[in-house]
Amino acid sequence: MTELTTMQAIAKLVPEGSRVLDLGCGDGALLSHLIRERGCSGYGVELDDANVLACTRRGVNVLQLNLEDGLATFGDNSFDVVLQIDTLQHLRNAEVMLQETARIGKQGVVAFPNFAHWHNRLSVLRGRMPVTRRLPYQWYDTPNIRVGTYKDFEVLATKNRLRILDSFGLQDGQVVRSLPNLMATTAVFHFEHA
Repeated sequence: MTELTTMQAIAKLVPEGSRVLDLGCGDGALLSHLIRERGCSGYGVELDDANVLACTRRGVNVLQLNLEDGLATFGDNSFDVVLQIDTLQHLRNAEVMLQETARIGKQGVVAFPNFAHWHNRLSVLRGRMPVTRRLPYQWYDTPNIRVGTYKDFEVLATKNRLRILDSFGLQDGQVVRSLPNLMATTAVFHFEHA
């Protein structure tokens, strides 16, 4: 899966001209893309010093905050869209952060590694944790605190009264709508508060 293809697939979920908050924005590449290609504005939130510097160099507005401390800084419906791209699996308070995403954004977009992909299932059947391009770490050195599946997020969304507007998987740069829990390495959800 190429980075640009992932960006394009996620960018299509963000309405043009949206005010965006990108939680765990990394080096700011996605937010920069949304600003250039979709006429969006907004902020990134990042903890890592090197990534904050990279955002600044890209011209992306960035706030250096620890997401584990919460998002009380932001008021209800402060943003049109809140992004959590490869962020939820790194957080201890993943459900609280999802609730906060729904509170501060009119819409949310979440993407994370889908642990139920067939290759991962096969690795577990062989008695080993998967190591793939999408999950490139050994079990003992992974930055992922949680592993989840496409289906797990559907259940979590329902529990938290989130209405899923669109969902799909991504696999090798392609959108997967048929059996995404089995056939996609990345799960993508676009939602709003019900």
